[in-house]
Amino acid sequence: MKILVTGATGFVGRNVVTQLLQAGVEVRALTRNPAKANLPETVEVVRGDLTDLSTVAPALEGVTAMYLFPVEETAREVVALAGQAGVRRIVDLSAASVTAGLHTNPVEQAVEESGLQWTHVRPCGFMANMLQIWAPSVRAERVVRYPFADDPMNLIHEADIAAVAVAALLEDGHHGAAYTLTGPALVTVREQVRAIGEALGEEVRYEEVTRERARELMKAQGGFAAESADLMLGFTDYGGEAASGEDGYSDQDWSVLMRPWPDVEKVTGRPARTYAEWARDHIEDFR
Repeated sequence: MKILVTGATGFVGRNVVTQLLQAGVEVRALTRNPAKANLPETVEVVRGDLTDLSTVAPALEGVTAMYLFPVEETAREVVALAGQAGVRRIVDLSAASVTAGLHTNPVEQAVEESGLQWTHVRPCGFMANMLQIWAPSVRAERVVRYPFADDPMNLIHEADIAAVAVAALLEDGHHGAAYTLTGPALVTVREQVRAIGEALGEEVRYEEVTRERARELMKAQGGFAAESADLMLGFTDYGGEAASGEDGYSDQDWSVLMRPWPDVEKVTGRPARTYAEWARDHIEDFR
């Protein structure tokens, strides 16, 4: 069995690669820059881009299953190429916002209509989303400046997302399932910062700022922080439109996601990892 992992250098993709290797499976990883992939030597790393179909077809040769990173504009063509290459099973990375009915996902639709075995993996917010935003100030000043101090969030460890995806890739019985993935409990920003400090064994101060000030700080930081500021702080919604409320959605929209879901444990047989575990796993990023 050989499995193609797209988005192989992302937070989830790297964990999918690692866990497949641990299961003794051959892995082919698709990345735009193999020289910078920094993946294990046993991985077959190939150059490719899901928006460039001429690079996708060769990567699918000899593959029996695929972990599909969501690129909406070419999803239907990529899935069609997979079917032509003999791929039998696709697990796609989606989002819990689809479960909440906030939007539909064209990638999910393309996979469902392919005639192949499929599973949707729908995580809530990644615990790792704040890594690039908070780590610089934690390393430099042992401080986090962010709004929403005590608003509960449903977050998931990227390794748990990968664990569910790997189970669906390797095991029978997941065809037609859509798994909504959360951590074991809601967690606030204040609690996240405390967990980072406890993992470090040092105090990390939390300074609550307005959304506007947080936006300024993130824009000045550049990179992922600048690119994601408007969405993460609620200035735009998932469709890129200006948000109408504090976070762009009504309480009713999000209510379905304001509780832990059991799907990680149902699929893997163990509870989802806590935020404290995530902080310990990433301690060197903050040190």
